[in-house]
Amino acid sequence: MMKYNFYGNETCGSVKPLEGAPSWLTSPLALYDALSDGLWRKETCAPRMQDKWTSSNPTYGQCSITAFIVQDLFGGEVYGVPREGGNFHCYNVIGSAKFDLTSEQFGEEAKTLVYDDKHLQTREVHFAKAEKKARYEVLKELVLNYSPS
Repeated sequence: MMKYNFYGNETCGSVKPLEGAPSWLTSPLALYDALSDGLWRKETCAPRMQDKWTSSNPTYGQCSITAFIVQDLFGGEVYGVPREGGNFHCYNVIGSAKFDLTSEQFGEEAKTLVYDDKHLQTREVHFAKAEKKARYEVLKELVLNYSPS
């Protein structure tokens, strides 16, 4: 069994996908497995962060597009943790489950992130950036066409 280290991994396993989700998608843990299996990549990383993206830290620069894909497939809300420069690091809240599939990108700093559900994030704001919407569409297509080995 895979060991998960992202924030909220203990509570998200019971979250079920919405109707119409791929048959392999049984929980956010299955989505994390797929994303870790090469779906997260440099081209889906935020452009300003791509020079530091590596396959050993695949979650780096992937937060908002991942969080909105989680919302597409499982419902719930996307919230943000305020970051320097007025940016937000995105995570998901679905019912009583609160989780962040991309928290590992922060290493030890992840322990200091405050997931207080105060900063609701919207697609309108995030996808006003054409490059972000394009990265989201690439990653979502990869997820929808994924076939576990």
